[in-house]
Amino acid sequence: MSKAQIRKKVLKFRQNINKLNRPFQTEKIFKLIKKIKLKKKIIGCYYPVNFEANIINLIKKLQKNNYLVCLPIIHKGHKMDFYEYKENEFFYVNNFGIPEPLKSKKLLPNIILIPIVAFDKNLNRIGYGGGFYDRFINKMKKKKLIKIGLAFSCQKVNRIETNKFDKKLDFIITEKNVYK
Repeated sequence: MSKAQIRKKVLKFRQNINKLNRPFQTEKIFKLIKKIKLKKKIIGCYYPVNFEANIINLIKKLQKNNYLVCLPIIHKGHKMDFYEYKENEFFYVNNFGIPEPLKSKKLLPNIILIPIVAFDKNLNRIGYGGGFYDRFINKMKKKKLIKIGLAFSCQKVNRIETNKFDKKLDFIITEKNVYK
């Protein structure tokens, strides 16, 4: 099956399972972040849209535990950077309908939470097809970056064909499992 076919099929599954946009089970994610041995943790999160794993409660918990949280802002050329996000800050809605923080302090996360459209047991992922996260990961290749994908178990597929631009994740967390 092509990536486009997988994307179409899995997005429908995800929409059906997450119609109520319930908060994602965040305890597994929080425990994993706590275990990661880094001096100062800067967590790159995302604002959930399109029935993605809802991590709003996790963002609040991270901030309450004094982690530095940043969210992506998309730029021309399918590029993105992360900017500090403070609780109750206003958002700007970009052309893709994704809320972005107002540009404040640009940060380089060392842990990044990535929304997933589909994934396989080998920690490969499919996103929406724009390559934003793959480009960002590639840009950070000389820096330590822990990549954690978030998805529902119904988004797992047997195999994802990859190319030289696709970046493998370090972990994938679903409501049922942690893949590493």
